[in-house]
Amino acid sequence: MRISVTGHMNITAATEPLLRDAVSALLADVPDLVGISCLARGADSVFAAAVLDLGGRLEVVLPSRNYRAAQVKPDDLTHFDELLAQAHTVRVMDFDDAGRVAYEAANQVLLEDCDRLIAIWDGDHGARGGTATVVALAHTLDIPVDIIWPSGAARE
Repeated sequence: MRISVTGHMNITAATEPLLRDAVSALLADVPDLVGISCLARGADSVFAAAVLDLGGRLEVVLPSRNYRAAQVKPDDLTHFDELLAQAHTVRVMDFDDAGRVAYEAANQVLLEDCDRLIAIWDGDHGARGGTATVVALAHTLDIPVDIIWPSGAARE
């Protein structure tokens, strides 16, 4: 089963293990698990690590050619590179620069290629193009959505 992720980047350090446990529990019995992620800090990386821990295959969609240089913060580079190195496939979108158009195109790919979407989301409808937009688009495409936000989870 091919499962994509969307979610918050700005989760607290204490929230990461809560989310990882919740994602792992949800995915534990998924046969032929393929996780699809943009590897953004927070939800995307937590999901990717859980998929790999469960023996699943990780597929990465990078929104632009400069995504790592432009968007991955120095304190997250090692973790990002470790996850990227374990990816079965990496698709780099045809954009030079990371930005809204590139992210929206990457989100479209996440939805086109999945059987199910996991939203690591507190329910905030925030800015256009965020988690709420991806969840709404998944609903219009009749893609099943599992929302994860365990008790005690918080954003920075």
